[in-house]
Amino acid sequence: MDTSERAFLTAYPEYAATRAIDELRASDYRRLDAGGHVYLDYTGGCLYSEAHVHEHAAWLTSSVLGNPHSVNESSSATTDVVERTRRHVLAWFGAERDYIAVFTANASAALKLVGEAYPFDPKGRALFTFDNHNSVNGIREFALARGARVAYAPLLVPQLRIDRARLTALLADRASDAAHLFAYPAQSNFSGVQHPFELVDESHRAGWDVLLDAAAYVPTKRLDLEKVQADFVALSFYKMFGYPTGVGCLLVHRRVLSKLRRPWFAGGTVSFATVQGFVHRLTPGEAGFEDGTLNYLSIPAVGMGLRRLERIGLQTIETRVRCLTGWLLERLLELRHSNGRPMVRIYGPITTESRGGTITLNLYDPDGHLLDYRRIEELASAEHISLRTGCFCNPGTGESAEGLTEEDMLSASQEDNIALPRFMQIIQHRGGKSAGSIRASLGLVSNFADVDRFLQFVRGFRNQTRLALGAASFDIESCRVIRDGA
Repeated sequence: MDTSERAFLTAYPEYAATRAIDELRASDYRRLDAGGHVYLDYTGGCLYSEAHVHEHAAWLTSSVLGNPHSVNESSSATTDVVERTRRHVLAWFGAERDYIAVFTANASAALKLVGEAYPFDPKGRALFTFDNHNSVNGIREFALARGARVAYAPLLVPQLRIDRARLTALLADRASDAAHLFAYPAQSNFSGVQHPFELVDESHRAGWDVLLDAAAYVPTKRLDLEKVQADFVALSFYKMFGYPTGVGCLLVHRRVLSKLRRPWFAGGTVSFATVQGFVHRLTPGEAGFEDGTLNYLSIPAVGMGLRRLERIGLQTIETRVRCLTGWLLERLLELRHSNGRPMVRIYGPITTESRGGTITLNLYDPDGHLLDYRRIEELASAEHISLRTGCFCNPGTGESAEGLTEEDMLSASQEDNIALPRFMQIIQHRGGKSAGSIRASLGLVSNFADVDRFLQFVRGFRNQTRLALGAASFDIESCRVIRDGA
């Protein structure tokens, strides 16, 4: 144990209670240390456990499973395990009494279900926050197509938390006889900010339905829907335990289920359909929203993943991530060039209060010039460090963090086929602003060595100028990183 690790354990003694995760990493994630890999993209996707994959493979090879849209023996076996998993998901979130669980391909598909089926009309409103993933922002297109008004609640800089006063005013601006939907994230996939659950009750009192994007929150925190009675909750299981991909979920409160109007039907969603009569009847409950054939071979792996989390304990994961996040934030903010200028700018909270393990930053040279985040990612990859760079499918938070204006955005959008490289040129020309940043996110099996390696990597940019560093460029067609510079 070196000096820095001893200092970390002194500052965060509670970390010692999470040592079981080190044993898990050694047994189920040994590929990380064997390859000298530092994985810092848990917000993008959790890593899968070897034992989880083996358990699922063993189950598949010992089972006879058919398409659940039948009643034969193999189909009934599939239906039983899918429904058992559905009950497990509801129980995990304290949702057995009040919610149904709709399996989807991912969180984005769950959000699209809400957008297409919610009864937007010209009297209604759709309200979002600047801090929304694009899969939530896309719902506005359904609202606009049906004549509903759309608004965004801004963020307060530099904390990047929702402007509560402005949000309250926007919630009050509504008609009493229409449907209104407010959508916000439990945790930002950009800044790690955890927005308050009190917004659910505040919105309900104002007459709004609430869509909660929980995808970034639930991998490290317990969401209890007996207490947080959001109307719709979207999540994706690979964000929680890495495997399987291709399975998400929409939890729908029973009180709003009758509001939803699906614009089409598909195999599996109808109890009756006729070609000649142009009539169909949707199957009641979750089956009316599960289009086609479910990913019935992968869904049972969700239950296996939840049982693994139960054995580890979400509180243990939360404690570990909080300790590592706190230490990383503190050390990054200490970094200075020899002339005293800070090396790092953190976007969002600089403490662990009401925030998760997602840290978004940019690096600057001794003259205060921004270092190209794309080049940083390129150099990190050469060191086997997996980061994420860009705007992380969350343009509103990036616009707020960098002070980009509506005029800035419209000036770029005037060009046909606008892509990221050209957009960056335009924004930089309009005042040296950035159109992206670096995201390091911690999760299930992160450890001190990961954080320490990343800090060593960042320290390597001390006193480096942007010209000496070189630059990365992108192929306009594919946005693929291309090496350019030493």
